[in-house]
Parts: sequence; structure tokens; C-alpha cells
Amino acid sequence: MNDIAPRGFKWVGTRPIRPDGVPKVTGRAMYGADFATTGTLYGKVIRSPHAHARIRSIDTSKAEALPGVKAVVTAKDFPDHKFEYIGPERVAQNFWHITRNVMAREKALYEGHAVAAVAAISKSVAEEAAALVDIDYEVLPHVIDVDEAMEPDAPLLFEDQITRGIEPVPTKPSNVSKRVEFKIGDADAGFAEADEIVEKEFKTAAVHQAYIEPHACVARFDHDGQAEIWASSQGHFVIRALTAKLLGMPVGDIRVTPAEIGGGFGGKTIVYLEPVATLLAKKSGQPVKIVMSRDEVFKASGPTSGSSMRVKIGVKKDGTITAAEGEFKFQAGAFPGSPVMNACLCAFAPYNTPNQHTVGYDVVCNRPKSAAYRAPGSPISAFAVESVLDILAKKIGMDPLQLRLKNAARPGTSMIFGPKLAHGGYAETLEALVNHPAYKTPLGPNQGRGVASGYWFNGGGESSASVQVNEDGTVIIATGSPDIGGSRASMALMAAETLGIDYNQIRSIVADTSSVGYTHVTGGSRVTFATGMAVVEASKKVVDELRGRAAMIWDVDVDGVIWEDGHAKPASSNVGDFQPMSFKEIAAKKALTGGPITAAASVNAGGMAPGFSTQFCDVEVDPETGKVTILRFVAAQDVGTAIHPSYVEGQIQGGVAQGIGWALNEEYIYDRQGRLDNAGFLDYRVPVASDMPMIEPILVEVPNPAHPYGAKGVGEVNIVPPMAAIANAIDSAIHRRLTELPMSPPRVRAALDHTGADD
Repeated sequence: MNDIAPRGFKWVGTRPIRPDGVPKVTGRAMYGADFATTGTLYGKVIRSPHAHARIRSIDTSKAEALPGVKAVVTAKDFPDHKFEYIGPERVAQNFWHITRNVMAREKALYEGHAVAAVAAISKSVAEEAAALVDIDYEVLPHVIDVDEAMEPDAPLLFEDQITRGIEPVPTKPSNVSKRVEFKIGDADAGFAEADEIVEKEFKTAAVHQAYIEPHACVARFDHDGQAEIWASSQGHFVIRALTAKLLGMPVGDIRVTPAEIGGGFGGKTIVYLEPVATLLAKKSGQPVKIVMSRDEVFKASGPTSGSSMRVKIGVKKDGTITAAEGEFKFQAGAFPGSPVMNACLCAFAPYNTPNQHTVGYDVVCNRPKSAAYRAPGSPISAFAVESVLDILAKKIGMDPLQLRLKNAARPGTSMIFGPKLAHGGYAETLEALVNHPAYKTPLGPNQGRGVASGYWFNGGGESSASVQVNEDGTVIIATGSPDIGGSRASMALMAAETLGIDYNQIRSIVADTSSVGYTHVTGGSRVTFATGMAVVEASKKVVDELRGRAAMIWDVDVDGVIWEDGHAKPASSNVGDFQPMSFKEIAAKKALTGGPITAAASVNAGGMAPGFSTQFCDVEVDPETGKVTILRFVAAQDVGTAIHPSYVEGQIQGGVAQGIGWALNEEYIYDRQGRLDNAGFLDYRVPVASDMPMIEPILVEVPNPAHPYGAKGVGEVNIVPPMAAIANAIDSAIHRRLTELPMSPPRVRAALDHTGADD
């Protein structure tokens, strides 16, 4: 597509009111738990109370005999699936695992693992029936910590699991599902050139996305074999595909309508309830609604991984990075699939480092299966890498931003995963902070400033959109992307810019799976880029149709008609002396000039540009209690072109807020029986308003030439730097290096009590 300037648009870059704002603030918006149809039953999932247990038997007879119970299902009601990994290695799926996560078969692998489900005429009857399901468990030893899970004598979740990615192939099973390795250059030679080398170990706790809305769905199964699902999700096409696969149904027999979504952050890109509700609906002959409790959300839906890491970096005295090495061990939870490969690929990505070596281990343990959480994997490895860089900057007496700027990856830099970096943007985020007036302001006692950077790939892929022109000149845009970050407004802005009409003439909607073409999940920071491309392509087709209609009315060749500022105009005086025709005028004549004016477009978008973010924060540490207070947070991010700047700023502020929680308070805490001790917002400590500083977003606009308006994904990279930035600020304040998350008051207090060396 064309090279473009970051400015000069009429609508792109403006800040209109969000289209979904009024129904949400008035309570009219429909979320997953709001849907119900006549005769809806209540579903209840029976979950394992044990961290690891063999399922000897399940007796559902008492539950089935209870008046008001209409259906009971267990794993035997689901078809089994072949053990095979499908798709690219970074996002490979294994349906043998997925079907066992939806409903346990041979063993329950974590507390909260679904074992059976009932559907009844009321919530109370469903709960009574659930208590009557008799499950005979053989409790087995469990393992929670990733390092302990890798020990040779650790309890095995899968007695036949042989680690993939190791040559020669191991003969002994283990909890290590996969080993991955990446390298460029010669790390040993690079370290030999270094004047200073720092090697350090780090650990991070598992944290949940902590969306406000629990998982919820309603499913209906008709006598003709057609099913319909209403669900809160980041991707209703993926719900359709996974439910069809898990139940052995044709994809075309399932229609999924997206509800509004009360937060997801990656955690609602997979299925938990939908196949269960659909099977209960099929068995009972009535619609079934299932809504998770908050306790179930924490115990049975995916947090991101906890980790154990080792990072080693060498630099010359002038700050040149000569070599970098990382070892990353990630908890996958009960089934393989942690984002450890992402961690390996993103760890050193912001830097032009000729010699790199990363190794990752995907390790199963008796926790809920990990799920995506905003730039999955990258924030974890960045905590380690950016902490080590801060130690090195202090050792050589160099400003931490200048150290990063000296080594910044730029277009042409070799990346550890193969291709050279094709897009700029990182150095610009550093320069924005170097020149920020607050960066040099003096600090008081027990205060410190910390810097960190981050990288995320950003996604493209499959998206579809349609554009319908109404006779009054209004337009309806339909896409298949659930709106979790303002995409309705962004789509309408790009359509308004392309069509040349007023933004307020456009209604932007999210259509169900039967009403628009296939669209991949709202995740990977792909929607404004990829679905935006589909909207622009469909809008261009409408423009061509409008030119054709004007040519028909004027009785001229279509090549003689141009489209400018929402009007058809003669291309030159040679075409004829015609008054420009507005969009609205042509729309009013559509019935007389050929009928409806509609267009659809589908893309498999490539050319996406990665996201870069650099942040600094100021903290104050209370030496008596260990409490860390964030005084200031400034976050610079390359956003390509900010299609709707307010939404972009909101994404940055949201990512930083979640990063602050991850850094200071959030963690999964298990007891000795492998049971989660803090499955609720009373005990799982997320930040509240009083914990937050004013978060200042800086929009660095380096447009992506592969997108018609220069868009880059903005939703994820903002969560990558905060944990390291805060750790670096704490070190500057108290001269103690914290290497374990969360950096809660007891840990800070313990570090203050420790009299050993700083770094």
C-alpha cells in the first residue's frame, strides 16, 4: 500500500465519543450472562477438589434422579481426539489436551479441573445435583513450582510425556513438554569481548488477567442438529471452530453471537464452558446457561505462567552489548502450551545484539492451564533482561536510556528468530523519554527512578468486513472482531476517511459468525491493523461502485469519474460540466441505478509492524513497611498512526496499570495440598485507584507503510516494561536488587534487612 504521512487526515487521528458508550453506562449492553431464551436451564460444572487425582469412577445416578435435573455429562460424552500438535510451533494446538482441559478424563490435574456438569431448572437444583455426583478419586502427589516440576523425581502429570525438541530423544518421561532453542552469532565469543558481564536468576509468580466479567455463555441445540451459542469471548469464530471440533460437529452447524465483553486481555481466546453447555443443551433438548463464579475463574481459567529464569549479558565499557544469553523455564499449567517460545524470541528483541542465545522449557505442573495474557511471555522475560541491563548501566556509569539507545534495534537489525527487523520505532521511544522534562527532575530520600523497554510481535492474519450503504446516506460496517479496545470507533474512522463522509453517518457493529466472513480472534494487537484493512478494502469497493453509479447518471465512462471528499466529480473538464454528486445523493438514487450498494472484503493481512515501548517510573519505598508507592509513570510507545488517540492512550494506561499489579502485589498462592488460597479479589490483590499514579502516555507515531493509514498494533507491548522499570526504580531507591515477583512489602522489607551486596 501507499507510503503515508502521519498527519493530514480528516477523521483518522480524531477523538469521537465511543459508539458503545451509552449502552454500557446505562446498563443496556448485553454481556454473556445477560442472554437467556425461553426454557433456559442452569448449568453447573463439578470440579476437582484435588490438585492431582486419578478418577476411578463417576456415579451420576443420584443427580440424574433428582427432580428438575435435565441432563448430566462427563468426559465419556465427548469424543476423544488424536494426540497431535496442529499449526505453527509458536501457537500449536493439541486437541487431545484441549478436550481433557474442558472435561477431565483419566485424571484431574488441578484444583478446579472440570470433571462433570449438570443442567437443571434452577440454579439451586443444579447446585444440589452437582453435590450428588459421586466421584471416586485416588489422590496423587502434586507439583506446583516450575523448578520442582523439572526435578527427575517430580510427580508426573503424564506418565508417557517425552520432552520434544531434544536430540537424542529422551527415554525417560518428564514434566518438560518441550525445549526450544534460538541463537545468532557466537555468544561465547561475544562474552569474551565484554568488559562487564552480569548473570542473574529471577522468578515470577503466575498472575491472572483479572477481567471483571466471569466466563459466561448460553447454548441452544435444535432438533435439526443446528446449535447456537451466545458468549463473552475475544473470538466468536474461534468458539465456533473449537466447539465444533471438540464435539465432532460440522462448523456450519454452529452459529455464535458475540456478547459484549467485560475484559479478556488474552484470557478469553479459548473455550471452557461453550462445548459443555452445547452438549448439555443437546442432551436436555433445552437451552443451557453456564456462568463461572469468581472462584471458578481463578481456579479453572488460565493465568499466565509463573517462571524461573537466568539471564546473562555482556557489555563493553562504552556500553556496546557484545552478547546475551537467556534460559527461561515457564509453567504451562496442567497441559503443555506456555508462552515460553515468545519469551525466547522477545527477550533481547529491542537490541542490536550480534551474539544471542536463548533456551526455553515448557513445563507442566498441577495448576490451571496457562492462557494468553497481553503480549504473552514477553513481560516475563523482559523483567529479567531489563533488570540485568539496569545493573550493567550502573556498573559502567551510563544512563540507562543512553545504554538502550546506543544498542537500539533499528531497521535491518538481525533478529534471533530469523528475518531482519523491517520497521523502526524503538529508538524514537527512547528519544521521547530522554527529552522528557521529568526524566532529569531530582528525587528525594528513599526515592528512585527506573527505566525499561519492551517488544511485541503484533499480529495480522484473517479478517473480514462488509459495508452497506443506506438510502439516506448512512452506512453500516460489520466486522467479525469483538470490540475490546475501541475497534468499533477505529473501523468507523477508517471507513469515514476512505468514503469521505462524516464519522457520525457510520454505524459500526460486530456481526455473528453467520453474517460476516471468518475473522480470527481479537488478540495479538491485530484488529486495527488487519480488520482495518478489510474495512478499508470494502470501503474502496463501495467508492468504486459509487463512481460507477455517478458515471451511469452522467452517461460517461467510469474512468472519467473521481471520488474526492465524499463526492463524485468529473475527472477533468473533458468529461463534461457536471455538478459534483454527494455520497448521500448517490445513495438516494441506488434503487434507480442498480439496487443495493454493498461490498465485502476479506484479508489475510501481512506486513504488520512490531510494537516497541519504553517507560520510566519514579517510586518511593517506605523503609519501615516495605510498601512501594509509584509517584510517576511515563510510557512512550510507537503506535504507528493513532487512529483514535484516546483509545490508544487508554490501552497504554491499562497495560501499565496491570503491570503495576503484576510487579507489586499479584500472585497465585497455593497451600500444601495444591489448593489455591486466594481465589477472589479480596485476597488476590489487584491495584485499585488509590494505588495508581497519573500514567502519562506518549504517542510516538512512526507509521507502518503496509497499512493504508499507518496503523500498528498498540494493545500489548505496554505491559512488557513495567515490572522491570519498577524493579529498577526500587533498586535506585534502596540499593537492593529484587529478583522475584511480586515485589510485595514483605519481600522489599526482607531485601532491606539483607546486608549483602547490592547487585
